[in-house]
Amino acid sequence: MNKKQLTHLEKRLLEERARVMKELGVYGKSFAGTLQDSDGDLSSYSFHMADQGTDAMEREKEFLFASKEGRYLWHVNEALRRLYRSPDTFGECHECGEEIAFERLDALPHARLCIKCKAKEEDSGKRR
Repeated sequence: MNKKQLTHLEKRLLEERARVMKELGVYGKSFAGTLQDSDGDLSSYSFHMADQGTDAMEREKEFLFASKEGRYLWHVNEALRRLYRSPDTFGECHECGEEIAFERLDALPHARLCIKCKAKEEDSGKRR
């Protein structure tokens, strides 16, 4: 992989990292607020028990989305670590050692596996 491609991938990873950090900041503000703030009620009492259930469900969905973004951020940070530690081997498949196509890395800059190895992993159902 040439220097221009590595610079492009570094930029993509940093952009993804900034986007995820911004998204997590939005979730953080949401979690810091009270239930009263989140649903816009002036009273601290819900009008109906179903409102409480809806509020709880919405907060749980936000926690799940934040958790998913947190895992994605971990993968992006790991890719940046790999890129900075050994740029000469960045973009090599961790399974077979072949070079991962630049198009795949451009679309998914934190990819660790080439298309063939990823397909095998998904077909066999194993998780890493």
